[in-house]
Amino acid sequence: MKKLRNSICLLTLALLSLAASSAVASRPGSTTCASGTIAAGTYSTLKVTGVCSFGGGTVTVTHNLVVSDGAVLNDHAASPLTTVHVGGNVLVGKSAIVGLGTYNPSASHLSVVDGNVIANQPLSLYISFTTIHGNLISHGGGGGSTGEFRNFPTKDNTIDGNVVIDGWTGGWIGFIRNHVGGNVIFSHNRSVINGLVNPPVAGQVDSDSSEVMTNVIGRNLICQGNTPKAQVNPDDGGQPNTVSGHKIGQCAGL
Repeated sequence: MKKLRNSICLLTLALLSLAASSAVASRPGSTTCASGTIAAGTYSTLKVTGVCSFGGGTVTVTHNLVVSDGAVLNDHAASPLTTVHVGGNVLVGKSAIVGLGTYNPSASHLSVVDGNVIANQPLSLYISFTTIHGNLISHGGGGGSTGEFRNFPTKDNTIDGNVVIDGWTGGWIGFIRNHVGGNVIFSHNRSVINGLVNPPVAGQVDSDSSEVMTNVIGRNLICQGNTPKAQVNPDDGGQPNTVSGHKIGQCAGL
């Protein structure tokens, strides 16, 4: 199992390096959104540098979708329902926010990322009902104890590769009802602000956080160092995870 953890760590580092190099390289015909609405249509490379949202319809990005440090794209996936197809990777910078898919289980679920979703210290990701043919890697980030309050929901997705969600610190975080072809590592994520209290109380843990439940995982599920520890919450309708490989650490009984 140590060999498996080391392999996933190497994968994480390699993908974060890819994010750093890809975000710098600009392709001919690339489009930048500094603010406002992104219209339906086809873009070569789409870069977001401010606060932008999808305007509905279908948005196709043939190469990479890049969300720069501090930028916001489709916050809470709250804009009109948009089908997004990214032919390359989704690259998310420090303190940035990205929303993909929809929270509506009755809507069409056609958003696809052909490559990877790679986030380096994001404020949050809101990804639901999206197909990711590569990996989902998120390292660090969140608002911390005193920063902006955010949750981190990853729900109802199909992810063909591996998932690593590591070192995020904020409100509530959960990995729920996802189908994953590879391994899932959910580690060192901390709830330090309880959003059920108004205003939120810094340092007060949301006891419902670290929900890892009702997932179907093709290989191994590894959870370690999370606060609160990873859990299945029946009060939220949670069910045990179906794992073809091993359940390790905090997820050994989940």
